[in-house]
Amino acid sequence: MTVAFSFAHFAAIDWAKQTHHAVIVNHTGQIVTEFSFSHTLEGWQQWRQRAARLAPLAVAIETSQGVVIDQLLQTPDCTIYPLNPKAARAYRNRKAPSGTKSDHLDAWSFADALRLDGSAWKPLSKQDPLLEQLHLLCRDEIALIEERTALVNQLLAALHEYYPSALAAFEDWTLPAAWAFVEAFATPQALAHAGKRRWEKFLHTHKLARPETYQKRLELFAKATEFGASEALTLAKSRLALTRVRQLRVLQIQLDDYRQQIEKLFEQHPDHEIFGSLPGAGPKIAPRLLGELGSDRHRFESPQALQCYGGTAPVSYQSGLVHQVRLRTQCNLVLRSTIHLWADRSRHACPWAEIYYQSLRKRGKTHACSLRCLGQRWLKILWKMWQTRAAYNSELHQQNQLRHGSWVLKLHNA
Repeated sequence: MTVAFSFAHFAAIDWAKQTHHAVIVNHTGQIVTEFSFSHTLEGWQQWRQRAARLAPLAVAIETSQGVVIDQLLQTPDCTIYPLNPKAARAYRNRKAPSGTKSDHLDAWSFADALRLDGSAWKPLSKQDPLLEQLHLLCRDEIALIEERTALVNQLLAALHEYYPSALAAFEDWTLPAAWAFVEAFATPQALAHAGKRRWEKFLHTHKLARPETYQKRLELFAKATEFGASEALTLAKSRLALTRVRQLRVLQIQLDDYRQQIEKLFEQHPDHEIFGSLPGAGPKIAPRLLGELGSDRHRFESPQALQCYGGTAPVSYQSGLVHQVRLRTQCNLVLRSTIHLWADRSRHACPWAEIYYQSLRKRGKTHACSLRCLGQRWLKILWKMWQTRAAYNSELHQQNQLRHGSWVLKLHNA
């Protein structure tokens, strides 16, 4: 996004939880004002009053999200330029090579860097409220899913101590049916005492009576007490297992509520047909992609810019005879993991994606590297769809492959 770099003053904020430190410089680099203000209503009013006297103002800050950014976006005539932590460290070292660090030094070095180099930086654009809410809900959902994964791992650790037959009977412990088993038969002794009829009733009630697993589970249940733990260990760890199950049930209720709200907001957004048409994206990945890309079409001037932002484009290092290519780490990590999931699922929904992936695997590429290369291709397609506001069309994509003589299409037709 190109913005005319004509500001009266340049500012930077070294932010913290309770107090923020601001430095504002003029076009020659002289400090016009410097002050600290608290993270309160009065403190932000003080910031806005001083900023108004020096507007239009460009502000550098070492973050791109959170409550501080939310407050800055509410400041009139204020354009925000987020700084990457590594870039911030480099600008700090430019002012103080000795490694000195202070609130004043950070704010001053960032403000001066914005004055000198800011014309090439990208400003933070304000999203519409619906898209911003969708973005935040998707990120919070990911955090809650990570919490669920942690609780499942803790549940498995507890079961490993005293209940190996339960671990062997269920593969996916994110399913409520597996939690219900622990609630119904908290110990091997309780399972044995229940008897075969209750086992069968449980499996049928929870729709676990598939032929390929039904008999295996009954055999495991029958041998539950053969390799048991001591009474003390069983009583203690069964209580912990039940506690984890109850926590998981509460968390799952909240996750279901998040999912409903995310799908509702996604359907309301004008771009939902574009992202919803992506093969393999589904109801979870499509809203995340939309939330991370936003709706500002000028944000990424080319597919390569989006690929770098998404972390699929590699980093090349060359010095003399040394030439290395490595994984890009300075990117949107949430978007990178989302692209990884999307690329993997697209293989099962799109023939050319599976062919491309398998060809890379045959050439010795790892699973992760192959998905990253596939994601690189998908982002080029997504950028074009996003710019033209067109949904994915498999026939059109095949025509483009044919026009450019794609080797993937040749493999597909072979």
